Amino acid sequence: PILAWMGLEINTMAIIPLMAQQHHPRATEAATKYFLTQATAAAMILFASTTNAWITGDWNIPQTSHPAATSLLTLALALKIGLAPMHFWLPEVLQGLNLTTGLILSTWQKLAPFILIYQIAPNTNPTILTSMGILSTLIGGWGGLNQTQLRKILAYSSIAHLGWMITILHFMPALTLLNLTIYIIMTSTMFLSLKSLSATKINSLAITWPKTPILTVMTMLSLLSLGGLPPLTGFMPKWLILQELTKQNLPILATIMAMSALLSLFFYLR
Repeated sequence: PILAWMGLEINTMAIIPLMAQQHHPRATEAATKYFLTQATAAAMILFASTTNAWITGDWNIPQTSHPAATSLLTLALALKIGLAPMHFWLPEVLQGLNLTTGLILSTWQKLAPFILIYQIAPNTNPTILTSMGILSTLIGGWGGLNQTQLRKILAYSSIAHLGWMITILHFMPALTLLNLTIYIIMTSTMFLSLKSLSATKINSLAITWPKTPILTVMTMLSLLSLGGLPPLTGFMPKWLILQELTKQNLPILATIMAMSALLSLFFYLR
């Protein structure tokens, strides 16, 4: 856990200068918010690992077995990646960054905490994971509804996607990894397209059609794929996850998840 903690801290420290490079009050605010949340999460991780070592005498992250320690560790990592109900920092921070740094924050910065969650998932209480997952999908759907800022929409989309990944993690980890991979590819496409169009608001997308029709079409398709519209790639992990949840005799859970995906689709279709 000490090595894991060190890696996460280095990860945080490396992106702070990128966030604060534009001397703009919003960028500074985003960097400060990010730093505080990540430092809190890292301290919680250290505390959870120490608690586990103190009770069980084991310093290994995959063998974290004490329920209190695993729960605390899961919550700390959820705060790191911005899962609901610890998601409040994510839209604000993403809104204050430029698109390149936003891309790094949405993709690369999620990998390290996610690998740790993946490792401790078998020992974690499934109720915690599932409830955080459902809450994230619902908040990701509702939060994005009244947004006009593309970066905030992408932040809520990130929360919703993480919710899908966390819900299925206890039942079928391979699906989580598939979802993460596809999410990273689609989000990168999205951010890079928006960067080429230099668009940060919905109405600036509306006027890009005469200038770059092909890129605009691609952007729209990747947005719909991110929302999970059936013939597109983004629908595949959602379909597999719903199928797996139904197999695990959790039809109500699957229904709630599917409904939350409709919320997301609504604001993507706009």
